Amino acid sequence: MPFTIEDVSTVKKILHVEIPQEKVALELDKAYENLKKTAKLKGFRPGKTPRSVLEKFFKKEVHADVSSKLIQDSFIEAVKEKELKIVGDPKIEPPVFDEKEPYKYDAAIEIKPDIADIDFKGLQLKKNIYNINDEEVETQLKMLQKNLAQQKTLEEARPAREGDFALITYEGFKDGKPFEETSKTENFTMKLGQGRITKDFDTHIIGMKAGENKEFSVNFPEDYLNSKLAGLEITYRVTLNDVREEILPEIDDDLAKNLGSFTTLEDLKKAIRENLDQGYKKRVEQELNESIFSSLISKTEFEVPEALVDFELEQIIADAERSFSYHNTSMESLGLSREILSEKYRDTAEKQIRRHLILDKIIEQEKLTLKDEEIEEGFKKMSESFSQPVEEIKNFYRQNKDKLDFFKHTLLEKNAINLILESSIIENIEQVRETAT
Repeated sequence: MPFTIEDVSTVKKILHVEIPQEKVALELDKAYENLKKTAKLKGFRPGKTPRSVLEKFFKKEVHADVSSKLIQDSFIEAVKEKELKIVGDPKIEPPVFDEKEPYKYDAAIEIKPDIADIDFKGLQLKKNIYNINDEEVETQLKMLQKNLAQQKTLEEARPAREGDFALITYEGFKDGKPFEETSKTENFTMKLGQGRITKDFDTHIIGMKAGENKEFSVNFPEDYLNSKLAGLEITYRVTLNDVREEILPEIDDDLAKNLGSFTTLEDLKKAIRENLDQGYKKRVEQELNESIFSSLISKTEFEVPEALVDFELEQIIADAERSFSYHNTSMESLGLSREILSEKYRDTAEKQIRRHLILDKIIEQEKLTLKDEEIEEGFKKMSESFSQPVEEIKNFYRQNKDKLDFFKHTLLEKNAINLILESSIIENIEQVRETAT
């Protein structure tokens, strides 16, 4: 089967395919022979319908089926012959089918870039060393203390002040008319001074007393998070229903017991230190990875297929949507859209694809493979991470080959990163953090 490849770029190609008329006629004959066996037309016995009659009733459908088969078979043949590593779906516009002519079509495709061997040895890397101090532990304790704080209505009838919790009912108006983005909201709780709506809004509430009504205007900045309010002047009508103060529990053994399976405050502090240590280990790993890829990307030039970037971008946006859903919000409520996120994160997606392609090349270049015990260890770590039995994790992957392949490839990528680290020159840098006075 004759075909040619036109180079649009290093990763973009166009396949020009021509299928001989004899092959077209042969496939058409086969299609009508198969149709004759099953076609049911009044006046003809099964298997006895003349082709001319079949053409009269089924020509359009047969031509569509044959066209599809010719494209599929010839495309697969061309890809195999040239060993093309295609990514994404080909773009093919089927031509008009003419059974008396050769069948010609063009297929726009993208392929994985051909990356030259990567010299990853001897990278100069800096590794930050973070030591946990007592102040960090105290900061974490105070955060936990705030999480267990209770709100109590003020005993004295004083005006609201910064740091109080205000329970309000409000409605916002634009040009004197109710505005959808600031519709009436009852018993909304806000901590004064945090600027949950705006700092200016809080300022107007401070000084009010419980039961008091107030009307005031707020000018939203041009860069306000909710783009539907950005740059607008909104007039609010507010009722202060209640003023509450924050009651913090003592930082002691009782606080520790209220936070889980801790007996003493020292047990809680130990758990905090372990958690901070794990966090710093992940941070160090991320920083080293950033350093590795910044270096390798700068010295490894290749074109990235748009199909891979689009796929990665879709994953990023899907993750964002899941995160918004988990926190009971949406992109729209924050003035965002898929288009805005696509523009914002496209460079991130491309950078991620570059990383994966570089690791793929090193895996291939160094002929990296996985041992059975490495896969078992991977399952074990995943079991611990998700608090699920190892056998359940294994059964899930046994039933999902694509996910299992992805899991194994992820382990190979980690091995590639470890290989890079082992052959790098790493300078440890102690990070000194100032202690608050």
